Amino acid sequence: MRLRPVSPDVVADELTAMVHSRAGAGWAGVAVDGAPPSAPGELADAVGERLRVLGHPVLRVSAADFLRPASLRFERGKRDPDARYELWLDEGGLRREVLAPLGVGGTGKVLPALWNATTDRATRAEYVVLPPGGVVLIDGELLLGRGLPLDVTAHLWLSAPALARRLPEDEHWALPAFARYDAEVRPLHTADLGVRVDDPRHPAVLDDAPR
Repeated sequence: MRLRPVSPDVVADELTAMVHSRAGAGWAGVAVDGAPPSAPGELADAVGERLRVLGHPVLRVSAADFLRPASLRFERGKRDPDARYELWLDEGGLRREVLAPLGVGGTGKVLPALWNATTDRATRAEYVVLPPGGVVLIDGELLLGRGLPLDVTAHLWLSAPALARRLPEDEHWALPAFARYDAEVRPLHTADLGVRVDDPRHPAVLDDAPR
């Protein structure tokens, strides 16, 4: 495993270049995946700013706005790591409302949010029509290995000790979910861009990630 030390700006630049090279006349769906302490939303925001400068319309979407209702998420209790891994994400909703419209024959009409997990109600968000050449940037956790029709994927990887240090103590019940994900999906290696972020100030890119 070859890890190349870089700066956070270089990570954003490299992911931007990857998306820009793959975005054609249609639309592109991009996932920035990682456990909450890895801050995937910050990288997605940084890439979005760069893509706009390059002329791409950008829509930011958070997987946290595509969770299942509490009655389904917490059917096994509020601290079940397997449920967090398998059941929390409304994969069908994300696929139907965000990714399918970006595919061949799609309309580009995307719903940016479906469910408010705090109020446990539908968001009633308005659909957004993304112009051709547009990019949807999705941030979230445990997104890879589901067969979602994504054009580019990035994963921000934390070693098990680093994740345990940086995850709030009251979230430690979820550590087995991330350990299972790492073992079963190997997201650092399967993502188009894998980045180790044990120290967020000094990330390292996996150079032998698939391209």
